[in-house]
Amino acid sequence: MMNDEAIRETILGEESLFEGRLVKLHRLDVTLPDGKPAMREVVRHPGASAVVPVDENGMVTMVKQFRAAVGRVMLEIPAGKLDAPGEDRLEAAKRELREETGLTAENWVHLADLSTTPGFCDELISIYLATGLTAGETEPDEGEFLNIEKKPLRELVDMVARGEISDSKTLAGLLLAEKRMNGEDGHGA
Repeated sequence: MMNDEAIRETILGEESLFEGRLVKLHRLDVTLPDGKPAMREVVRHPGASAVVPVDENGMVTMVKQFRAAVGRVMLEIPAGKLDAPGEDRLEAAKRELREETGLTAENWVHLADLSTTPGFCDELISIYLATGLTAGETEPDEGEFLNIEKKPLRELVDMVARGEISDSKTLAGLLLAEKRMNGEDGHGA
C-alpha cells in the first residue's frame, strides 16, 4: 500500500478560464506521481452552510426549489452560499435558515463539513443541526422561489433510503441529524 505522499499530485500552475457570479473555472497544470504532466479543470466555489431544523415534535422544515442544473424541483434542507470570503459558517447557516424558512434556533450543533464533488469542485458545505426553533417571517433572496414543507425526520430518512432524496447535503444532513437525535453518534441527544 502506498503512503499518501506517493499519490500526491504537484500543482505547477493555475489559470482562470471563466469567472461567473457564483463559480470560477480554473485550469491546473500538474505533475502526476509518476512524473507525467496532466491538466485538471477545477470549479472554485465560495462554500456554503446548510441546516437541518428539527422542531420539538421531530418535524424537519425543508425547502423545495427548482434546480436548473438537474432540471427538476428538489426537496432539500435550507442552505446557501457564504456571502463573503471567510464568513463565519455558523452565522451563514443562521442567516440562511431565517431567510428561507423564517425560523431562528436556540441550539446549534455542527454535524459535518461536506466536500460536495472533490473530483472537480472545491465547494465545502458546513452542515448544522438546529433545535429550539422559533417561527418568523421568511426573507428569500431576490430571484429565489421556494416552497416550504415540514416532514418527520424518520420519514425523510426513509425517503433517503428509497432514493427519493438525492441532494448530497440533504442526504448527509438528514442521516447525521437522525444519528445525533438518537444519540448514536457518541454525543448523546
